[in-house]
Amino acid sequence: MFEPRTHGVAAWATTVVRVVTGVLFVTFSLGKFFDHPKETADFEHYGIPVPEVATVLVGVIELVGGVLLIVGLLTRPAAFVLACNLIGAIATAGRVDGGTFHLGVGPAMLVAMLFLVWAGPGNLALDRTLPGRAAT
Repeated sequence: MFEPRTHGVAAWATTVVRVVTGVLFVTFSLGKFFDHPKETADFEHYGIPVPEVATVLVGVIELVGGVLLIVGLLTRPAAFVLACNLIGAIATAGRVDGGTFHLGVGPAMLVAMLFLVWAGPGNLALDRTLPGRAAT
């Protein structure tokens, strides 16, 4: 269950997916903090309860999860939490606003997160240095 499912060139492709999506999540999270009023207004528009708190919570999830993906630490759990976050984003922003970003990028990122849950971290990951968690 915790063994890596990709090897050789495929493990390098997995690494690219992990790092690129991690950078994207960190980028997405920064808007939640640097443009908090607009993001909160968007969350309210999408019908998310307590949008002020939800904006910060989602920002923290995306920031921490993105950093974990970039360094390859706790890859599978981070990808799972981020997949849940994306399901929420698609179900709210995608349902209300639709559009290429919410119904294109969001589902593509969800597929990438599900792939990482299945595949593990790929190469150059801190997960591989942890005893007993070589491919978490």
